[in-house]
Amino acid sequence: MKQKVLLGLVVILIALQFIRPDRNEGVADTPQDITHAVQVPASVMTSLKTACYNCHSNRTEYPWYANISPVSLWLANHVEEGKEELNFSTFAQYDKKRMDHKLEEVAEEVEEGHMPLPAYTLVHQDAKLHENQKTELIEWVKTERARLGVVPEK
Repeated sequence: MKQKVLLGLVVILIALQFIRPDRNEGVADTPQDITHAVQVPASVMTSLKTACYNCHSNRTEYPWYANISPVSLWLANHVEEGKEELNFSTFAQYDKKRMDHKLEEVAEEVEEGHMPLPAYTLVHQDAKLHENQKTELIEWVKTERARLGVVPEK
């Protein structure tokens, strides 16, 4: 009985290899990207591209293990959810109120250590933000939110 279960699992894993989710291999730097809506210093852009863009832009750099199911399915879902939440490649299409809110969320997530995801930085050590990078991102967010001039609702 155990052999049949094991064989069944192996067959399922092999069958999963033929399921190929769509890849997020578009262009990250578009005419609607974040640089067309707010001022982004080079150092901040470097941090964003290293720590955020794989899940929050139109371009993901896939590691070798992204070719293996079920990991490929999990990654595809994760990237899709990340882009739904915030997409730096289409940021300029957001209205000012949404831009302001998304920037506020960026600062909160970075400050609280929720982003980049710990599971992501475990594999992508270069995506770990150092304290000075976190501080720089948070200060940049404050500056750009002030420039947007969105008045908070009461």
